[in-house]
Amino acid sequence: MYQFVQKFHSGWAYLALLLLVIVLVNSLMGLNSKREFTAKDRKIALFGLIAAHLQLTVGFILYFLSPVGHALLGEMKDATARLTSLEHPLLNIIAIALITIGWSKHKKAVDAAAKFKAISLFYGLGLVLILSRIPWGLWFSN
Repeated sequence: MYQFVQKFHSGWAYLALLLLVIVLVNSLMGLNSKREFTAKDRKIALFGLIAAHLQLTVGFILYFLSPVGHALLGEMKDATARLTSLEHPLLNIIAIALITIGWSKHKKAVDAAAKFKAISLFYGLGLVLILSRIPWGLWFSN
């Protein structure tokens, strides 16, 4: 079970990151071109939100199934252990919270520019946090 969840978490990450990049590019293009915020824009942002939340949920499952996760919490001097057991989960929770805030703020905004700005800012910050704490060495070794 652990191996399946680990592979799913790693594989889904590609799709989640791709969707977040698409959301960010779409919102920046919408903001720069001053176009109207359409149902297509809303759906793109929603798919990014759903993918990020699913990735976080699978990450929680993986963290609590992990045979090493709890053992590593005592070894904060080891950079890899600290990254996988503390930094990666904590910053990704913050990143998904920012993405969720962006989704909520876009719904409350009245004009298209404010909607695109909220999505660009919060999804962008979330994406930067996610990218900063991906365990790249472990990810590419699988």
